[in-house]
Amino acid sequence: MADVIEGNLGKGHHEIGAEKLVRRLSMVVLLEWMGAGIVLPLLPIYLKDQGISTGFVGVTMAAFYFAGLCLQYPAGHLVDRIGKRPILIGGLIAYGAASLAYLLPTGPWIFLVLRFIQGAAAGAVEVAALALVSSAIPLDERGQATSKIYSGMFIGIFLGPVFGAAVGVHHMGLLFVFTAVICTIAAIPVITSSAIRAHDKIHVPEEGALEQVRIDKAMVGAMLIGSTLGLATGVYEACWSMLMEAKGASAFQIGLSWAVFSLPYIFLVRITGWMTDHWDRRYMAVGGVTISMCLFLMWPHINSPNVMIGLNIFEAIAYSLILPSAQSILTGGRPDEVMGRVQGIYATSNTATIAFSAVAAGFLFGVGNWIPFTLTAPLGIGSAVAAVVLWRKVPGRVADVESHHVGEAPFHHHEH
Repeated sequence: MADVIEGNLGKGHHEIGAEKLVRRLSMVVLLEWMGAGIVLPLLPIYLKDQGISTGFVGVTMAAFYFAGLCLQYPAGHLVDRIGKRPILIGGLIAYGAASLAYLLPTGPWIFLVLRFIQGAAAGAVEVAALALVSSAIPLDERGQATSKIYSGMFIGIFLGPVFGAAVGVHHMGLLFVFTAVICTIAAIPVITSSAIRAHDKIHVPEEGALEQVRIDKAMVGAMLIGSTLGLATGVYEACWSMLMEAKGASAFQIGLSWAVFSLPYIFLVRITGWMTDHWDRRYMAVGGVTISMCLFLMWPHINSPNVMIGLNIFEAIAYSLILPSAQSILTGGRPDEVMGRVQGIYATSNTATIAFSAVAAGFLFGVGNWIPFTLTAPLGIGSAVAAVVLWRKVPGRVADVESHHVGEAPFHHHEH
């Protein structure tokens, strides 16, 4: 525990510093995702109003995920090389600057570049924030801390689109400015926080070579679970609103369904975080995937939008079980100096499946609206089964990790 706090601070001071760190990061993540969400629902409409073709609008929106796919691992490498704090600050400033640049007289290709920059910036902030929590918070408290970070993200995802919809597409310039202001505000606690500064340790040897990332069965299983989340997220982003519309849902009901997904996680954060730190994390992750995939099998066959809205609560429960438990298994027992690259690898696998899933699901939905949901379920269950096999000898409870090497002997190394 003493390794993650500078000087000779005692346990009480460490706990206070850790709590302060989590609060600061939760607020940073909330503001960043709120800023991102403000323009997201309206951005495609805005781009079309600028004379951009529908096809190129799709490419521009996809550039966000493509940037994450290309740059989240390099961002993780930089996190381990120069620290988490500089990457957090740089990512927030870059996102805000790109948002302001939408106001300039530009063409379609510039919009694509700006969206790519935003995706790279958001991916860097995500990797750095999770790496900082993983490095600074003891494993027996990490589930609760990670849950609070994700809770900030879901609050931002909920508040941003609500505010953006209230302002409307005719005032997109105001929304771009507001996004830049929010990202700037989010950077302030990163710059000024003594807790973030104290916990941002850099462990680069004098010879400059970073420690290798050991890819073991614990990590591969967590990546499978993360990829399943990406698969589900891509289908939801591409098809959920269209599926509800096909079931006769109004615009209000469609918007409400997204809110119902976000809000329960906020209230479940303390419960599932505590469960991660005290229960078997493997059962929580696999159980959450099972709940989610059962819902995927059900969605095409439910004809009542109100029932679909109500069942979204169970999808939120599934995510609240999966996210902190997968993070706990992913980072448990790993040295601080590799956390950036570990989070970069995990985020890249998640982003890759989101991008692939969204493209494939949109095409398959045009063939039959039941196809993307029905195909996702067996793929997700298959990943969960594979994770069960990989995690057989991985400690399920946090209390067992210290007396056990994480996973089996590594079967592959990354050289850096």
